[in-house]
Amino acid sequence: MGSPLASWPWASLGSYKYLLYGPLAAKVAHAWRETGSPPLSSWCLHLLVLLALRSLTFQLWFSYGNMLFFTRRRRVVKDGVDFRQIDAEWDWDNMVILQTLIAAMVANSPSSPGVAELRAWDPRGWALALLLHVTVSEPLFYWAHRALHRGPLFSRYHAMHHSSAVTQPLTAGFGTPLEALVLTAAMGAPLAGAFAAGAGSVSLVYGHVLLFDYLRCMGYSNVEVVSHKAFAAVPALRYLIYTPTYLSLHHREKDSNFCLFMPLFDALGGTINAKSWELQKEVDQGMNDRVPDFVFLAHVVDVVSSMHVPFAFRSCSSLPFATRLVLLPLWPVAFAFMLLQWFCSKTFTVSFYFLRGRLHQTWSVPRYGFQYFIPSAKKGINRQIELAILRADKMGVKVISLAALNKNEALNGGGTLFVSKHPNLRVRVVHGNTLTAAVILNEIPSNVKEVFLTGATSKLGRAIALYLCRKKIRVLMLTLSTERFLKIQREAPAESQQYLVQVTKYQAAQSCKTWIVGKWLSPREQRWAPPGTHFHQFVVPPIIGFRRDCTYGKLAAMRLPKDVEGLGSCEYTMERGVVHACHAGGVVHCLEGWGHHEVGAIDVDRIDVVWKAALKHGLTPA
Repeated sequence: MGSPLASWPWASLGSYKYLLYGPLAAKVAHAWRETGSPPLSSWCLHLLVLLALRSLTFQLWFSYGNMLFFTRRRRVVKDGVDFRQIDAEWDWDNMVILQTLIAAMVANSPSSPGVAELRAWDPRGWALALLLHVTVSEPLFYWAHRALHRGPLFSRYHAMHHSSAVTQPLTAGFGTPLEALVLTAAMGAPLAGAFAAGAGSVSLVYGHVLLFDYLRCMGYSNVEVVSHKAFAAVPALRYLIYTPTYLSLHHREKDSNFCLFMPLFDALGGTINAKSWELQKEVDQGMNDRVPDFVFLAHVVDVVSSMHVPFAFRSCSSLPFATRLVLLPLWPVAFAFMLLQWFCSKTFTVSFYFLRGRLHQTWSVPRYGFQYFIPSAKKGINRQIELAILRADKMGVKVISLAALNKNEALNGGGTLFVSKHPNLRVRVVHGNTLTAAVILNEIPSNVKEVFLTGATSKLGRAIALYLCRKKIRVLMLTLSTERFLKIQREAPAESQQYLVQVTKYQAAQSCKTWIVGKWLSPREQRWAPPGTHFHQFVVPPIIGFRRDCTYGKLAAMRLPKDVEGLGSCEYTMERGVVHACHAGGVVHCLEGWGHHEVGAIDVDRIDVVWKAALKHGLTPA
């Protein structure tokens, strides 16, 4: 049996734990039905409203802290939050549930005043709450916190909280029931004192609780928001309010900076970390910023998937993208952001991770998939991509890889446009399609003698056809353009040209069980495939699997090496740790230190070279 108050009693309930709010909601619903109007005099209603506002406070601080385009230069700890930490903190709101249930019991006790009996505002209560916070809550938390860092108490009750390598606003709620009770006492003491003195008010309950959460989230945000200039102008201020740097030092070193919000008590207890103020100044000035070695330049797919970004909802971005009904009410907000980005935005940083000491970032062009097919938008999109490449070049980025539609042949010739326009680029521009082709080709079983290829004259289709014909595999190339087919056929060695066959109808593949799909297939077109067919894909978006008697491959992708660090978000529909092959191609280019650009047509001779390099560096087929 574990230590008491070391685990949550509802841990086994999963998402059903939110049913614990059921009695509060039922009581509000009953009163609403009885009176025909919102029961504004019900504490249950106010607790539910406060719960929503508290959740919003945590969410807004989380979103702000992870908006790297705003906060990257002022991050205290440069490491990323990985999947292990995200999973450990998944139930961070257990503390909020506990505090809401305790508040409900207190509010519904016979001795508690009703909402109708309270003033909306009473300055005496605010003054008394402030006094009690300084004289009761701060020392109570300080000494309890120091105790939790000693001997068995730390290993039983506090080590789990400190297991999070990088603090986040959600980390503020992550811990054991004992830690939550200590925080509840620190939060509740000023309120209890003010109400006991007859100076309580509704505004005090809302204001005190939300300000408490606000300061906790600020400290755990891992983004320095307090200017060092304020401390320089008023030195005493540094003892009255802590900073994210101050809290991060405690979280990492564990032997100093124990206060709740006021470093004054660390000063009195002799536990201030000597590096607190100097490090805070360095972080505030952006001295910890670092230039990425590799950038993957992505774009938004659609309005719904735009909510999959890491700074929106961590519970979504840490899992492969899927349409979630709970997010649909936010569609208008996401649509408004799309319009905003269309008219007044530039390429921004979305996420990052580290691989063998190298910083890899994902940037996003502020354009959505459908916009790439609007002729009038072509020039603007290319300008956005060009500016991103020039920015990367100026920063000293080594490799920038173009994702999906950013390297569309019709848009910029697979990146050729930018390399031709700026011949002195130091950053290597990579479309990553060489590795994409390698992934698809290495999925094909070695005993296959014939394949059916759609999208046959595209950049990838051409490379796949030329590679397979060299292996004496017959390729049925679906294309209506004899001119484009012959051009590709002439590129093949003379002895291999016979293996390239032009077909113009899907019926030609009725007996072929290996389909390589580079063009969208309707259910009618899929019907021509014989039972047992496997569909390999390089079409975006991937085709829908209508045939139950066939199998469907996923888009070309590779799993990053096991020593990747700080990776905590999924790349669109990919599994955790898996990235699109064009992303992986850029990673390989960076790790190998290759000095050439990879743009335009795929060099078929380099397909095996890139594949072997990927495997050498620990990337594996997904």
